[in-house]
Amino acid sequence: MLVELRAENYAVIDHAIAVFGPGLNLLTGETGAGKSILVDALALLMGGKSSVEVVRHGADKAVVSCVFETTPGAEAILEENGIDAEGTEIILRREILCTGKGRVFVNNQPATVTVLKQLAPELALVHAQSETLSSFDQAQQRILLDRFAGISLDLVGSAYGHWSEARAKLDDLLQGEQDRLRMVDLWSYQAKEIESARLVAGEDEALETEKRVLANAEKLYTAAQGAFEQLYEGGASAEVALRAALRNVEELARYDNRFTEAVQQLQSARAVVDDVGASLRDYAEGINASPERLAEIEDRLALIDRLKRKYQPTIAEIIAFGVEVARKLSEVVDRDEVLRTLKKDVEAAESAYRAVAAALSSERESAAVKLAKLAEAQINSLAMKVRFEVALHDNDAFSHWTASGWDEVEYRISTNPGEPVKALHEIASGGEMSRVMLALKVSVEEGAMKPKTKSPTPRTLVFDEIDIGIGGRAAEAVGQKLKALSKGQQVLCVTHLPQIAAFADQHFLIDKREADGRTKTQVRLLDDRARTHEVARMLSGATVTETSLQHAAQMVAASR
Repeated sequence: MLVELRAENYAVIDHAIAVFGPGLNLLTGETGAGKSILVDALALLMGGKSSVEVVRHGADKAVVSCVFETTPGAEAILEENGIDAEGTEIILRREILCTGKGRVFVNNQPATVTVLKQLAPELALVHAQSETLSSFDQAQQRILLDRFAGISLDLVGSAYGHWSEARAKLDDLLQGEQDRLRMVDLWSYQAKEIESARLVAGEDEALETEKRVLANAEKLYTAAQGAFEQLYEGGASAEVALRAALRNVEELARYDNRFTEAVQQLQSARAVVDDVGASLRDYAEGINASPERLAEIEDRLALIDRLKRKYQPTIAEIIAFGVEVARKLSEVVDRDEVLRTLKKDVEAAESAYRAVAAALSSERESAAVKLAKLAEAQINSLAMKVRFEVALHDNDAFSHWTASGWDEVEYRISTNPGEPVKALHEIASGGEMSRVMLALKVSVEEGAMKPKTKSPTPRTLVFDEIDIGIGGRAAEAVGQKLKALSKGQQVLCVTHLPQIAAFADQHFLIDKREADGRTKTQVRLLDDRARTHEVARMLSGATVTETSLQHAAQMVAASR
C-alpha cells in the first residue's frame, strides 16, 4: 500500500504531501490544479522517464518521494541489488536537477532507475492519462492476458534463446564459409609456427633468470667463493672467530650461569654460518660458464619475443591463440561433421521451442476464454451492452518466433447488438473506450488476486481520469467498480465526476492558488463535511447551493 507521496518544486507544485489510506483514494479539484501531476510524480518513482521540464521555474531541482509498505517480493529485489531493507516500509526518492541530471535513492541509499522499474510491479501499477489505444498494441494485449493467466515466460524465453544461439552458429558457419577457406593458409601457418615452438607457460621468465646467471658466471663464482672463504675457509674466517669465542664463553659459563644463553646464541650463529657457507660452496661449484648454453637461451628468447610481437603479449595468450586457430582449422577440415552437429543442435532447439510454445498457446487459449467472459461481464456492468472476445493467432513460422511465444493476441468488441466484433482501435467513443479499459484492468487484477497467479500482484492501482467521456449511470457504475476493486487492494483515482467521488474512502482536494506572484498547489484530505461540499461543487459548479449539498450528501450516504 502507498502510505505517503511528496513532491517539492515539481511542475507547479512547490511543496505537497499526501498521506493515503487503504481502499479507494480519490483526488479531485479544478482542471489544471495538478491532480494528474501527482500521478505523474508517482509514475516517475515507478521508473518513468524524467524531463528537466518538471523542475519548477527558479528551483535547482525537483524532488519526488513516496513511502510504500514492503512486500516479500520487494525485499528480495532490494537484497539482489545490495540495498538494505528498512523495517516494514520502502522509501523511494528521485531528484531531477535543472541541468537534466538525476539521482535515485531507495531507503536513502543510492540506486538506479532500473531498480525502481524492478520494484514497480511489486508496489504499484499506474494507468496514466497518457495511456491511449496507440500504446495498447498487441504486445500490451498479450502481456495483459499473460498477467491474467499468471503465465511465466521463463521456459519459452530460455528455449527461444537456445534456438536463436544454435541458429546463429549455423548461419555463421554457412555465411562465413568462403571467408574461412581464404583464411585456411594463414591459420595453417600460424598453427604450425606456434605448435613447433613448443611453448611452455612461464618459460620466458625462467630463461631470463638463467641468462643473467650465465652472462655473469665469473662474477657470481668470485662472489660466492669469496663469501664462502670469509665465512668458513680462511684462517680469519667468521667460523674460526666464532669457534674461538665459543670456547671462551663456554669457560665463562662453567663458573657463571649468566653466560649459558650466550653459549647457545653462539652455537646457533655457528650453525647459521655453516649452512650459509655450504650453500655458497654448492652454488659456486654449480656455476657452469657455458657459452653454448647462453647462445641457446638467447636464441630461444628471440623466438619467444618474435612470437609475442606477432600474436599475443604473453606465452599463455599465444598458446590460447594457437588453440583457437587449431579449432578454426578443425571446423574447416571437419566442416561436414560440424555442419551435421550444428544442424542437429538447431533441430533439437527447434523441437524444444515448438513444444513449450505450443503449451504456452494452449494455456493462453484457455485463459483467453475466461478473460473474455469476465471482461464482457465487467464491461456490461458499466452501463454497456457488448460482446467481447480475445482472439489468438498462433503463427508458428520462424519469423514469428519470439521470447514470448508465437501468439498474436487481439482484443475484439462489438458495442452494438447485431454488429460483428472488431478490434479495439476501431471503437470511436472515448467514453466507451474508457469503460472498456477499466473493465479489462479490473478483470485482470481480480484474476491476478487468485491463488493460482504466478505473477506479482501490485498492492496499489492508480487510475488517472479513466472516467473521461462518461457520466450519469455509467459514471456511477464505474464508481461501484472502483469501490469493489478497492476492497482487495488500494486504489488511487483522479476524477472529475461526483458520481465516482462519492465512493471515496479517502477524498483529497487538489487546490491551486496564487501567493506572492507564484502559483502553489496544495493537497488536502477532506473530512466528511468538506467532502460533501466538494461533491456538491462537482455537481453544481462554482456556486454551491443547498440543493446540491443535499444531493451530494445523499450520494455519499448511498455509496456507503
